[in-house]
Amino acid sequence: MTHPLISPGHAAFITGGASGIGLALARRFASAGMRVCIVDRDETALKAAAAELEALSGGKLDQVVAAVSDVADREAMEALAEMIFGRWGTIHVLVNNAGIQPGSGILGPKEAWDAVLSVNLGGVINGTQVFVPRMIARGETGMVINTGSKQGITTPPGDPAYNVAKAGVKVLTEALQHEFRNMEGGLLTAHLLIPGFVFTGLTAKGRSEKPDGAWSADQTADFALERIAAGDFYILCPDGEVTRETDEKRIRWAAGDIAENRPPLSRWHPDWAEKFKEWQG
Repeated sequence: MTHPLISPGHAAFITGGASGIGLALARRFASAGMRVCIVDRDETALKAAAAELEALSGGKLDQVVAAVSDVADREAMEALAEMIFGRWGTIHVLVNNAGIQPGSGILGPKEAWDAVLSVNLGGVINGTQVFVPRMIARGETGMVINTGSKQGITTPPGDPAYNVAKAGVKVLTEALQHEFRNMEGGLLTAHLLIPGFVFTGLTAKGRSEKPDGAWSADQTADFALERIAAGDFYILCPDGEVTRETDEKRIRWAAGDIAENRPPLSRWHPDWAEKFKEWQG
């Protein structure tokens, strides 16, 4: 099953498109005959990705655009939107995917927080606020895919800046879909991509071989497009180790911390960790 927007002649704009999930989605769009614009800060990776996408596009003219840019730079994103809408007229699929994970601590350093929030959350806000009004003005069908994370829902300890940013992406994307469904015509939809353990440059951490428990970026892209075609908003991805049932229980337990007035992050609290394991079964 393929979503009707994934069609020849349509156009996609993907941030973080030079590698990982962004590139995996770009491959599928290019193979479907779509025009694809990929954006990334890594110029070397971007050139290699563009060459691959051009080959998948059969060498047709003006099918692939690669732009070196920082999604945290609002003016740069405005310039990209002006360029691509002027060139192609519209964008049918917007993928706000760019992300970094340098690591963080709750009490600093400030530089890590600033970097993560400006890219992982600020970049999604910029992409949404810059591109979506133009998509609405075109009066055509379209969709926005924002890459979140399970860490933005269950918020495990260890990398709070990343969790805060991805929690923000969840909230923003929910609000965006609410906005879309109240617009006359219902031409646009939003979708929250929630990857599991995916082996990419962001998660490799020095490893060259994909761990058995991880999915590849290609598996994640295939699952995402399958669930979008089925009409899902929350694209909750399993992986080689974690099933959807396990994810659902973890999400319910995290919400239960509030509803049942347990300590925050009780899954990792010494008085509650064993109770969680028993409840999870």
